[in-house]
Amino acid sequence: MASGIPITVFEHETLRIGDRRMTPTLLATLQRYYGNGVPYFDLVYNGVKFKEYVGVIQAGQAIIEVLPKADRVKESSDATETKWRKVLIGMLKAVGAFQVRSTSQSSFTLKSNHILDLYFELFINEVESLLHQGLIKQYRKSEGNCTALKGALVFSKHIQHNLVHQERFYSRHSVYDVQHRLHAILYKTLCLLKRINTNMNLHSRIGALLSHFPPMPDVRVNDETFERIVFTRKSRNYEPAISIARLLLLRYHPDLSAGRNDVLALMFDMNLLWEQFLFVSLRKHLNGEYSVRTQTTKRFWKPDDGYSSSMKPDIWIEGKGISIVLDTKWKHIRDFNPSPDDLRQLYVYCEYYSARKVALVYPGDTNAYRRGKYYDILQDAISDRECAVICIEPTADVIAWQQQLSIRIENWINGMD
Repeated sequence: MASGIPITVFEHETLRIGDRRMTPTLLATLQRYYGNGVPYFDLVYNGVKFKEYVGVIQAGQAIIEVLPKADRVKESSDATETKWRKVLIGMLKAVGAFQVRSTSQSSFTLKSNHILDLYFELFINEVESLLHQGLIKQYRKSEGNCTALKGALVFSKHIQHNLVHQERFYSRHSVYDVQHRLHAILYKTLCLLKRINTNMNLHSRIGALLSHFPPMPDVRVNDETFERIVFTRKSRNYEPAISIARLLLLRYHPDLSAGRNDVLALMFDMNLLWEQFLFVSLRKHLNGEYSVRTQTTKRFWKPDDGYSSSMKPDIWIEGKGISIVLDTKWKHIRDFNPSPDDLRQLYVYCEYYSARKVALVYPGDTNAYRRGKYYDILQDAISDRECAVICIEPTADVIAWQQQLSIRIENWINGMD
């Protein structure tokens, strides 16, 4: 297998031994990784079946790129893969998954442009920028022998270590230097990239950074490590690099039993990504007379004892005296017929959010509407409450796509479609 060239599949596809450079060794690595309880794929005979998660899994030197797909074209081609790769990367950028400063936005130079390379290069860009600006110093606690007394003398250890060295002082004191937690995390991430990077264009840059970055002691990291970091005015520039370091370090699973077959997974739930993408697009491009909110909770049932149950529509829009609820589904809908469960869920949203219009919003290979109205249960007649199915075709030009879908949603709200 060529190093750094990904095996490209689409969500919900099955990859078996013999398919697209899938080897028994790679399958064994994925099977061990699956034992950690990962939700990205299921095991099948001689292979794996991917689920609704998209992104990149690097297992040893092998890279598996899982792309989204929401059209009916079954045959895969370079053009199809290129389109959906651009759609995925554009959606991730839109929702803020690639947090970059304006000075480094134009510095993506890699030709492959799969997600793993983009994150690696973005991290390298950020660390290069920090080194160019100069690494910040912070105070840290230190303990040891000094030739001059500073801080507090640790008397018991002073006697133990300096009984015949009266010119030394064993003290506990503060040191102001570059050896602190932020730099230890960045250094650990650089060492990880040196170990797992397969893109030849990045090897020299990683080596140069490690030669210029001051060596740091190893630190154990978990979610709590990053939660405890507080960025100040002085350290604010470190936030993008630390965010990427968190993503890489916490999703890295070393394979202790098989040497170099470590696994790094940067995978995203496509349903959540579609919901967030639609939300940020509408908030940015929808007419300023509308208020767009996401995951707005309302309670609707309370047991005699225990916690109450609540509902959270994906997107709630208010403006011009009306209320609209959107429910997002990342899947290809056949014949534009929603399931009865989806229709019932939208009916409840009508009641609790006083919505005159609700819609199920899907991606698809065509732009189309299907309208419908709920019955008035008291009069057994058609009401004025509309429930629509809206299909929006993804395009590789994601910025233009955001504008188009906002226009289509607004036209539907105003009855102009």
